Amino acid sequence: MDTDAITTLLQDVAAEVITPRFRSLDEGEVHEKNPGDLVTVADHEAEVLITAALHAAYPGAVVLGEEATAADPGLLDRFAAAAHGFTVDPVDGTKNFVHGSPDHAVMAAELREGVVVRSWIWQPQHQRAYVAERGAGAWRNGTRLTAAPVPGSPRGRTSRRAWVGRRLDEHPELTLTWASCGIDFPHLVEGDVDYLLYAGTKPWDHAPGALLVAEAGGAVGTLHAGAYDPRHESRDGMVAAADATTYEAARSGWDGALRGT
Repeated sequence: MDTDAITTLLQDVAAEVITPRFRSLDEGEVHEKNPGDLVTVADHEAEVLITAALHAAYPGAVVLGEEATAADPGLLDRFAAAAHGFTVDPVDGTKNFVHGSPDHAVMAAELREGVVVRSWIWQPQHQRAYVAERGAGAWRNGTRLTAAPVPGSPRGRTSRRAWVGRRLDEHPELTLTWASCGIDFPHLVEGDVDYLLYAGTKPWDHAPGALLVAEAGGAVGTLHAGAYDPRHESRDGMVAAADATTYEAARSGWDGALRGT
């Protein structure tokens, strides 16, 4: 499938099983995988449809869906070892979706030999499609994107509530992300924030946005200056920034301050 075809796939699946349930979920259509970790019938149905289409187009690929991994944790190891794979996050920002916020997204990423080569983020309520392809750039609805930090002290957001409100002398205090990687990373490349700070990473959450940021000219790595590995879940943290200078300033500033918290 070419890049546009996969964009259309995500859009069609969202229109079929996600958007009709937005602000219309019945009580029995929402469950907890773990305390506070919500999943809906829309998550399950969307992932099944997207996974089936990817398997049909790429029979040899390992498709790592968020909900499939919850049911079969061994899928993560098979994905990490695969020469060709896809990540699928059917409703990124499920809690937002359940509570009626438009800040949710459908995401996918393609990996070859452990490297993200294409990624897709579709925001159905905002009608924005973000696409990145290694070596070919990052795009929003056909418009090329270039990340750039805003002059002044770098503005950061974090996914970890315990870190909210902390600050360094050269950094304004951290505020909370939009609670969806499919919203967070696009805000970064659009210039609404200079860096994002995550306590950990999961392939389906972070692989799509990491390529989007890199292809827009930004920088992505761990909190401890390591390379981001999209094949595994990690507790090494992630910093995604509008450029390499901002990445290093944020990473070096917060690494020691947040270590062990």
